[in-house]
Amino acid sequence: MAGKPLKILVCGDVEGNLSQLFKRVNNVNKKAGPFEMLLCVGEFFGPNDAEWNKYKTGQETAPMPVFILGPNKQENMKFIQDVRGCELCENITYLGKKGIFSGASGLQIAYLSGTEQKDQTIQEPSDFNKADIDALAVPLISDSKFKGVDVLMTSPWPRGVFKYASTAEGLDAETTGSSLIADLALALRPRYHFSALEGAYYERLPYRNHKVLAESAKHATRFLGLAKVGNPAKQKYLYAFNIVPMKTMEREELVKQPQDVTECPYSWSSTKPEQKSQTDMSNQYFFSQRGGQRGRGQKRSRGQHSGHEGQRKPPQPRGPCWFCLGSPEVEKHLVVSVGTSTYMALAKGGMVPDHVLILPIGHYRSMVDLPEDVISELDQYKAALRKYFKSVGKTCAIFERNFKTQHLQLQVVPIERSVCEDIKEVFMEKAEAQKLELFEIPTRTDLKQVIPADAPYFYLELDNGDKLLHRMKKSVFFPLQFGREVMACEELLDMPERANWKACTIEKDEETRQAAAFRKKFEPFDFNKDE
Repeated sequence: MAGKPLKILVCGDVEGNLSQLFKRVNNVNKKAGPFEMLLCVGEFFGPNDAEWNKYKTGQETAPMPVFILGPNKQENMKFIQDVRGCELCENITYLGKKGIFSGASGLQIAYLSGTEQKDQTIQEPSDFNKADIDALAVPLISDSKFKGVDVLMTSPWPRGVFKYASTAEGLDAETTGSSLIADLALALRPRYHFSALEGAYYERLPYRNHKVLAESAKHATRFLGLAKVGNPAKQKYLYAFNIVPMKTMEREELVKQPQDVTECPYSWSSTKPEQKSQTDMSNQYFFSQRGGQRGRGQKRSRGQHSGHEGQRKPPQPRGPCWFCLGSPEVEKHLVVSVGTSTYMALAKGGMVPDHVLILPIGHYRSMVDLPEDVISELDQYKAALRKYFKSVGKTCAIFERNFKTQHLQLQVVPIERSVCEDIKEVFMEKAEAQKLELFEIPTRTDLKQVIPADAPYFYLELDNGDKLLHRMKKSVFFPLQFGREVMACEELLDMPERANWKACTIEKDEETRQAAAFRKKFEPFDFNKDE
């Protein structure tokens, strides 16, 4: 059964005309809303800072959640505190350089900020190049289950979009747009693709994403180019549409072809995203135990690595690290599952026998530091653990403390489902008692969008999608064992004596036995196990 349709607004270049845009958005929202969000493609900021400062300082507030792409002009990078994505002010969020924004509804929005790099010797923060296209597209198209995305946001138009359709007035079909964006659209198969920058409104006929009679039917794509806010020609700059996330749709309904559908206007150029057959040595470690585990279909012997020079390597630890899987300091008898870029291990001094950690194989300090491919696999582990715990009548709390640590450790603590509704309330109460500000962030919000790089924080995620965040301040004390202390309290696990991990350590033989027991129980849910 299909999910509920979502109402979304999209606008073209704002160029700092916020009051004019939001006045129009308010009117549309009253007549046809409520809308879930406003997506902005093209250049959001303008030369006049005065209007933006009203929103930045809280004098004015955007009427709904607004998600923007990054600047296309280098001089406007001054408005961005973190190029990886951040909350700029209340209700206005910069998505980041590139990535996938997933809502609680299952809606998937792919985005790429900036314009195509012109100077091949220097890449400005407002540029993208083929490596950015590959980093966004390859992890998705490498998944055999990938169908496409619901929405694609780019500032440039795709080159060749006019083929099999009319040409927008005043634009040259041969020179308009970017070939890299065309390749991205071809790879990601968005149901809607929005762009700006050309100063024109253009709604292309929908096009197919499959070859008739040669491939199974796929959904169609609708491309829309949007004009500038307040343009004198009064061309359309604000577009409203309804969409049901493809994840909730029956295939028959999803692939239904519109009557005016055309062939796909794009073909792969020399810049086609390449699925790499090898992986980055610094990001990989395949651990063989009791018949072996493997990462996503790649069978390897103990300790074998593979490398690819073109991929970005994670930062290296400055000294010994107990959690980099290739490090001699790692207690490998606690490892229970190994993927391509992440792994799972029993917690040292765990609160309960099934208390586990999810960790990146490479040396990353926090969730905010992780590249998209590592985040994707980490999410797979979270989903697998939730399924496992549900099968044994439990839920789990997942939390991270990015403070006085050098390697990301995502703590996963199971608890009886009978108390699952209490976890959020108890955490809020315990935080308030210690004068810690623990606030809720929207389920659709990525942590990278609200936390600057290198900022210390405590983060909690629950099975129902609730997310709680504490931003640490230098002047406010934060208890290092806060997550464990709350889970151990009387209202939850009722084992206060296990709040400190050092009081819960056991002999190595017992750790090995518990790890083997968990590995066996988790095996049916482990996406890395041999077929």
